[in-house]
Amino acid sequence: MQFMKQYEAQTYALMRIISGFLFIWHGTQKLLGYPPASYDPPWHVTYVAGGIELVGGALVMIGLFTAPAAFLCSGLMAAAYWMAHASFDSNFLPILNRGELAVLWCFVFLYISAKGSGIWSIDGRRG
Repeated sequence: MQFMKQYEAQTYALMRIISGFLFIWHGTQKLLGYPPASYDPPWHVTYVAGGIELVGGALVMIGLFTAPAAFLCSGLMAAAYWMAHASFDSNFLPILNRGELAVLWCFVFLYISAKGSGIWSIDGRRG
């Protein structure tokens, strides 16, 4: 797989952009009702989590204040896992308590917060 080494920066940028884009939709679902959700979350999930998902996802996607935004998104997903998955189910394993996506988001955003914005970002253009 050495041929991919030359595309490391572009692959990382695509991961950052797509991760932010996908995360935005969790926020729009909570705050704007689109796409429609199958449940009605409590107010703190709607406004706190929805706001972080919408704004944080947008900032990560465009690469503006990427590290702090991604760190906040990572923390939100860690809290989501422990509050919504591990605490309501006696099963600790994410595959059993349906928390796999929260764990994955947590570590993707943690990696983005450590690596920074990379290429194709506003942070990168600003220097």
